[in-house]
Amino acid sequence: MDALEINNEYIDLILSNKKDYGKDYKLTSEKVANSNAIYRGKPVPFLYHPMFFTEADIENFEKISKNIISITNKITDRYIRDQDFRRKFGYPKFIEDLIQVDNGYDINVPIGRFDIFYKDYENFMFCEINTDGSSAMNEDNTIGRILLESKSIKDFGEIYEVEPFELIDSWVDRSIEIFNIYDPNNKKPNVAIVDFVESATSAEFEEFKKSYIKKGYNCIIADPRDLEYRDKSLYFGDYKIDLVYRRIVSYELIEKAKQIPDFIQAYKDRAFCCIGSIKSHVVHNKIFFKILHDEDTLEGLSEDEQDFVKRHIPYTGIFGGQEEAYNLVLENKDKYIMKPMDLNASQGVFVGRDLSQEEWEERLKNVWNKDYLYQEYFDPFFRKHVVFLDDDVKVEEFKSVVGLFIYKEKFAGLYTRVGSENIISGATSYYTLPNMLVKR
Repeated sequence: MDALEINNEYIDLILSNKKDYGKDYKLTSEKVANSNAIYRGKPVPFLYHPMFFTEADIENFEKISKNIISITNKITDRYIRDQDFRRKFGYPKFIEDLIQVDNGYDINVPIGRFDIFYKDYENFMFCEINTDGSSAMNEDNTIGRILLESKSIKDFGEIYEVEPFELIDSWVDRSIEIFNIYDPNNKKPNVAIVDFVESATSAEFEEFKKSYIKKGYNCIIADPRDLEYRDKSLYFGDYKIDLVYRRIVSYELIEKAKQIPDFIQAYKDRAFCCIGSIKSHVVHNKIFFKILHDEDTLEGLSEDEQDFVKRHIPYTGIFGGQEEAYNLVLENKDKYIMKPMDLNASQGVFVGRDLSQEEWEERLKNVWNKDYLYQEYFDPFFRKHVVFLDDDVKVEEFKSVVGLFIYKEKFAGLYTRVGSENIISGATSYYTLPNMLVKR
């Protein structure tokens, strides 16, 4: 039994009774539209078809997670101790200094979403790593809960045991465990979920806030501009903050640093526990993939880790400096995807295959020597899914990106997007699929 066989069984089930499942799809769509599965002010687009995985897949995800965490730890630790190695990253001194602040719990990447193209353990490729402001837990949880109540999953549940992944309460538990390393004497920390209000994923933040409160902790959602550093502590009004669940992404921290001097000084003085710390930016910036392929970086990894990098991390280079790099990319349009070093949600990303040679050349001229990377394009794996359109149902093939959530250095759950375009993200046409573990 593998995931593709299970997937085909689900398709056969839907096609066996299009009328009844079509009616239930409409009811399910209304539930999603009225839920808090919101992205950029709109209901998250979804399919009446989960992404099914087996226990063998979960074992694969656990192995992948263990390997990438081991590598990220070695690179981060070397960044901290080796000034020459730090220069490779080219980070502003402001961020470099913050990265070197001791976070007080000795975990470099306490939370992250590691996006991969996945078929099986021998066939997967990393897409990107998100350690700053990792998001979309609520999308998976909410749509997953709604689909569990659908007719299709109830009927499928008569054949298989179907389980979603829980990503909200589990992160709250892990974050408190991390805080207990930071301060074992404070059993009831005051928590603040912190992000700039214009960038905040408000519906998701509310779910995390509810979970903290349900588990007995005070919790607020705060904009870092509203925080005050006084008496050696960070405050929101009279609310003293012990634990910050940081959702601020680093590029915004850099852009808006002058607006948040109290937050930054309190961070430098270790006046609160910050999860995750700025240290996680070492591997969040997309230049990390380029540095992984450098010979002197590979020398610091085990033979198995070197093989892991060469097989599963796409070759990446800086799009600047020597003209040879420009000509290489220009003359191999269909081989590369272009990415800004430190933007999220696929901002500024473009693919050679989507453009004519003339368009490609024009775009390349605009980003040459402007903090861009070129990366070998990887063809995502396809899977068939049912799509309801008006009163009909079709089976279509979609490319997918599978996000591995890693909490406290352990695999925790999944976030999957599918689409038909060469970029699969919220910036393009896509669907979010809830992820389900299937057992006999």
